[in-house]
Amino acid sequence: MTAARAAMPLRETLAVLRAARADGDVVVTSMGTAREWMAMGPLHARDFVFVPSSMGQAPSLALGLALAQPARRVVACSGDGSMLMSLGVLATITAEAPANLVLLVFDNGVYEVTGAQPTPGSALGRRDARDVDFAAMARACGFGAVYRFSDLDEWRARVGEVLSATGPTFVVLDVAPVPGAVGPRSPGPTPERARRFMEALRAG
Repeated sequence: MTAARAAMPLRETLAVLRAARADGDVVVTSMGTAREWMAMGPLHARDFVFVPSSMGQAPSLALGLALAQPARRVVACSGDGSMLMSLGVLATITAEAPANLVLLVFDNGVYEVTGAQPTPGSALGRRDARDVDFAAMARACGFGAVYRFSDLDEWRARVGEVLSATGPTFVVLDVAPVPGAVGPRSPGPTPERARRFMEALRAG
């Protein structure tokens, strides 16, 4: 992330989503977003916390959920490092074109949980010193609704517009790294969590 780029606090940025999500929404988090999401309070029945080994996988899982549950909005929270690992999913998402899918990319420019090394998508990790433009990638792959936010007040004011847009929707959220961050811990046995999650999807 360049020094000149504005950045929002990760937890506060996630709190905006947490306050705006509807009861029927499915929210998929992984890596740093999962860690912060769990730290913010009890999980919703339709939260899918994708841990521990989940880097790059949240968008694909969310795509499957969106196709299987077309009456529900599905929101995926991915880091920029994770997005770099799975860029091909952008084309897959737009090929299937689920109107109920929202993909949020939390861009802090570093591999946060392994020591905050610059990613090859950030200016600090590139010889040309230019940030990779994730929003432009999404548009090139066919996303019609594409947003970028660096200001928390603007994100808070427009989150309703973003979530209600006809998707698939792609959002870049410029966030600051969390100093000393570690990887997320599982909130419980995976089979039991998966069972409860499936039950929540079947219920209403």
